[in-house]
Amino acid sequence: MLREFTDHLGRTMRVDWPPQRIISLCPSLTETLHRMDLAMRIVGRTRFCIHPHPQVKAALNVGGTKQVDYNRIASLQPDLIIAEKEENTRDTIAVLEQSYPVYVADVKTVAEAIRMIRDLGALTDRVERAEILAQAIENRVRESTPGTIRTMAYLIWQQPYMAAGGDTYLDDLLTRFGFINVFGGREQRYPEVQLAELQSLKPAVVFLSSEPFPFGESHRAALQAVLPESRVLLIDGEISWYGARMEWAFPYLGAVTDGRIRTDENSQQ
Repeated sequence: MLREFTDHLGRTMRVDWPPQRIISLCPSLTETLHRMDLAMRIVGRTRFCIHPHPQVKAALNVGGTKQVDYNRIASLQPDLIIAEKEENTRDTIAVLEQSYPVYVADVKTVAEAIRMIRDLGALTDRVERAEILAQAIENRVRESTPGTIRTMAYLIWQQPYMAAGGDTYLDDLLTRFGFINVFGGREQRYPEVQLAELQSLKPAVVFLSSEPFPFGESHRAALQAVLPESRVLLIDGEISWYGARMEWAFPYLGAVTDGRIRTDENSQQ
């Protein structure tokens, strides 16, 4: 039967419900759909959708998050495509929505991420499984306690350096662990920053993310040498994967911030 749904951008679409042929264009959402026991209905995913391994490989690779293969998508005859505002381009969504219902998620806070899980449950007829996952994550959130309040910068790219700014999921997430983002007041959500700015701002902690740029130990050591008053740490960039991975991210961040995970090497799950 056809049902109407309104996505996070306020767009209303009609979906042949419950959808049986789903394409997910965002890695964190693909993993979340698997956690809702939808593996048999996920027919397409991006090449960056790597969790859960190896189950995720059963779905056809339809390209990247920024550039998809429209012919592959057409061959799958999807009855629902799930996209994400930050991961997927406006042009991609505009093309796809001419032929298919495209549900776009938009998450900038931890609370919105938990809401998104429940929304996906309703969209895919997995309300009970979504609620179990949402409650498990809410428990993780409640168990997390902020550490000492200190300033931080979270770098996601180099040449030029780029940081997570305010109005982002990462900013809200790290705030819950006592961090104050030195770039939180920027107009851009992911501003370019200069090394001289980092040196002058002297954040107590500088996080180097493993993605989208793969910062490693050589990058950490080089930055630590020029930022002697900051603590430069490598961190698993999958903490930015809101959805099912949040159940891991909260205890992981707690272990990083209180020193139970080594900070001189990137600790992957």
